[in-house]
Amino acid sequence: MDHFLYRDGQLYAEDVPVADIAAAVGSPVYIYSTATLLRHFRLFDEALAWGPHLVCYAMKAASNQAILKTLAEAGAGMDVVSGGEYARAKAAGVPGERIVFSGIGKTRDEIRAALIGGVRQFNIESEPEMRVISEIASSMGVIAPVTVRVNPDVDAKTHAKIATGKSENKFGIPIAKARSVYAEAAALPGLKVVGIDVHIGSQLTDLEPFAMAYRKVAELTEVLRADGHEISRLDLGGGLGIPYTRSNEAPPLPVEYGAVVQRELGHLGCEIEIEPGRLIAGNAGILVSKVIYVKEGEGRNFLILDAAMNDLIRPAMYDAHHDIVPVIEAKAGAEQAPFDIVGPVCESGDTFAKGRMMPALGEGDLVAFRSAGAYGSVMASEYNTRALVPEVLVRDDQFAVIRPRPSFEDMINRDSLPEWL
Repeated sequence: MDHFLYRDGQLYAEDVPVADIAAAVGSPVYIYSTATLLRHFRLFDEALAWGPHLVCYAMKAASNQAILKTLAEAGAGMDVVSGGEYARAKAAGVPGERIVFSGIGKTRDEIRAALIGGVRQFNIESEPEMRVISEIASSMGVIAPVTVRVNPDVDAKTHAKIATGKSENKFGIPIAKARSVYAEAAALPGLKVVGIDVHIGSQLTDLEPFAMAYRKVAELTEVLRADGHEISRLDLGGGLGIPYTRSNEAPPLPVEYGAVVQRELGHLGCEIEIEPGRLIAGNAGILVSKVIYVKEGEGRNFLILDAAMNDLIRPAMYDAHHDIVPVIEAKAGAEQAPFDIVGPVCESGDTFAKGRMMPALGEGDLVAFRSAGAYGSVMASEYNTRALVPEVLVRDDQFAVIRPRPSFEDMINRDSLPEWL
């Protein structure tokens, strides 16, 4: 469920007409719903209410300060994968004890900054990283709380580019090596082993891969405890998918996911950490764009928009589907025709949809890309010297620009010419 609904023939974001936002801010523009963000966070929080837990928002999905602060004030922790994300989480007021530091390539500077600022735990991805964290923590005279990310070799049955739990993926340590790695971690100075980490992929629409991975984690927990390790936390990552179409087929609900976690791991008495990103932010955001031209081609027609692949790269990168709807609702029974929906960038990959059935639209009409809140704005670029899309947050009948559109002058002035030019 989201809070982008038609009312009196036009699309609203909560209680604000989308067309009013576009008129005030221009297009393209990302629009987020506070009510949807909070609803999705609370669904996860309630799904794990049977035991001690922390829902850490995977902020790589959408990392604007306003989104982070909204979720942090509701009680969310943060899952970060870079020094920049760590700094953003801290700037949003998230205390270190609610920040989990993930990512396979943590640098020495990032590790040091997190130890200075405070961190709930590092999710270790490799033996070399573990030794570096030990070295830095020891040199600073502090203890770094750590988990080891194990790779359970489970097929998440998702897109190859967002699967992370197979043996051929770059993530984590093979689960068969876990005992020896944990033994080394326990022997290294400056480290305190607090749990186990696992994450098998993103946009999962079937609970069975989760269950398979968690059974392996449960077995490993018992083995490691028998070896003398104190395993008090289980970090289960994220990955639960969202519906990108309005069909009757929907991914599992957070409450169903929570039941799987309880069934497979509840008997261990561990604190559960999960790191959803897409399910919290995905359907909480839309990208609004304007039709520049309607072009008649050879055997096909095109809707050319002012949004492009640099603004929303998911269709070009992942062949991802987004429902695209007119901001002014088509009349019931209105005739539709197939269109290729494209942007203005001079690449054939700048295509959002092919043969998509759409009602009649003309120059200046607005359309909305649904389910664009996750991996939309955060993956945008200034390719073709196109300005980054502004972001707007709506709450009830109010809206605020939470990232302005830069001017061309702002963009060009970031360049610095050498003295010989």
